[in-house]
Amino acid sequence: MSGAPMPMYDRAAIVAAALVALLGALGAAHAFDGAPSTSKKEPSPFEAFQTGARAYIAGDKATAVTSLLDAAKRGHAMAQWKLARMYAEGDGVDRDDVKAFDYFSQVANAHADDAPGTMQARFVANSFVALGNYYLDGVPNSPIRADPARAREMFAYAASYFGDPDAQYNLARMYIDGPDGEKDPRQAARWLGLAANKGQREAQAVLGHMLFNGLQIPRQRARGLMWLTLANDASGGSQKWIADLYGEALAEASPEEQETAQSYVTAWKKDRE
Repeated sequence: MSGAPMPMYDRAAIVAAALVALLGALGAAHAFDGAPSTSKKEPSPFEAFQTGARAYIAGDKATAVTSLLDAAKRGHAMAQWKLARMYAEGDGVDRDDVKAFDYFSQVANAHADDAPGTMQARFVANSFVALGNYYLDGVPNSPIRADPARAREMFAYAASYFGDPDAQYNLARMYIDGPDGEKDPRQAARWLGLAANKGQREAQAVLGHMLFNGLQIPRQRARGLMWLTLANDASGGSQKWIADLYGEALAEASPEEQETAQSYVTAWKKDRE
């Protein structure tokens, strides 16, 4: 399964959720600092974040960056996270992975102990996942060197403390690929299962492939095809490697296995209605 990619920390679903749930409902950002305005001439960090968020939504990214920078330098974590994403993607700014790394680090360092399950926790967890990806590969021509052991720590923290499905998938992939020398297929299957049950489609695909083919874990062809079906449905054909794994399994499965797998899919979806 070396061809299956690690998911990007800037998953489209997280972006959409962030903009709708937090940038669109700006009052909730007080959960990060909630500092009241003390001067009409100098906006509070929260007010600067509000201005930046509204400008970003309106498409005025120059104003957004200016206001977000103002909020971020005064410790507003949501502004720091949004700037990290913008620098990581080159969204309204020149791409700068070192700056992105720094802003993600500020969020992770200041909010590692935030309560799981709160609205802001997913963004803190997302910062840990981003840092894990940076440590996994390093940043060329920068002091940020590849450090797989540190990457594992980042993924493991977000996976265990925050229960983040992307972190759980990334941690599972490390147990599969062993870039730091530590491989454990059973641990990989455990973390894949946790992420897959939360709807993480890459985890569903990899777990399904392992189960269908009995790759270092007991073979369960119908269960494996179930996970591959769910992953393929979720990706909608946007991820070729998932479609390929699903197509291969479907072609090999017997009619009985296909029927059983479909019954599993129906039951899994019904349980989540």
